[in-house]
Amino acid sequence: MPTVEVQTIDVPKMLTEEQVQFFVENGYLVVPKLMSEAEVEELRNDAVKVARGGYPCDSIPPVPETISDDAVLRTILCIHQPHCISPVMERYIRHPKICGILSQITAAHLPYWDGSVKCMQSMLFVKPPQFQGQAWHQDEIYIPTRDRSLIGAWIAMDDADIANGCLWVIPGSHRMGYLYPQRSHNDPDEFDFAGESFGFDETNEVPVEVPTGSLVFFNGYLLHRSRRNRSKVYRRVLVNHYMNSWSLLPWSVKEGESVAGADRRSVLQVAGTDPYAWKGYESLPQNVSLRSCKAVQEAKSRSDDN
Repeated sequence: MPTVEVQTIDVPKMLTEEQVQFFVENGYLVVPKLMSEAEVEELRNDAVKVARGGYPCDSIPPVPETISDDAVLRTILCIHQPHCISPVMERYIRHPKICGILSQITAAHLPYWDGSVKCMQSMLFVKPPQFQGQAWHQDEIYIPTRDRSLIGAWIAMDDADIANGCLWVIPGSHRMGYLYPQRSHNDPDEFDFAGESFGFDETNEVPVEVPTGSLVFFNGYLLHRSRRNRSKVYRRVLVNHYMNSWSLLPWSVKEGESVAGADRRSVLQVAGTDPYAWKGYESLPQNVSLRSCKAVQEAKSRSDDN
């Protein structure tokens, strides 16, 4: 193993023991209004810049100034990996308060965890009126960890309620670490094109309604979904995904690589130490990808017709 100087990122401890225990038992935690009004406004403004092609990338070309910000945003469900092109989005991945909370709960189910956390993904949901949500799923289906430590940090950039498509969760559904099978949901009016998890009792689901600036943290095995935005306002959210730094990230397996040793290194260390720093880091792609749904396709069809 090469000798590499390991740096430690210190972050503030924000939670009580009761809050940590609530997360461990229920798989999610709400921290009301953690972000200031100025911080939320900065995120909103940067979301517009990303959506208008204000950062060079292949997926989003610059939008003519004759097209309004609102017209641009009303065509977008979600932009994946905006932190790869936006320094503002990357800065919020590293936000000290958010990372301080993450250093307390990400792998709190592991008795010897030291609070080290790394990030691998960001997702900017715009979700305009009438846009679809996402069916029941567990995030670990898409981003596997070795120790069940995947966690989402969901920043509400607008008030999120039942009308505009807030999160719904099944408390405690993460506990056994079981990944439910998936199937097509056959309901494109309500959900985007991703599959839905099934085989469980959903009668215990609860809505997670939060005011602007609040954070919702949820474990990667927690069953959650969101419904269509039935309101007349946006439901903008920046959700970033993190995990225990001591876990490998077998997001993909390269040729000649074992499943047990697979470890993708396009990560950002945000708290504590990175025990795998000696491996180095993969460069972040200078690009994003766009998530689709029925409303996006209908908007694109109208644009093509014009």
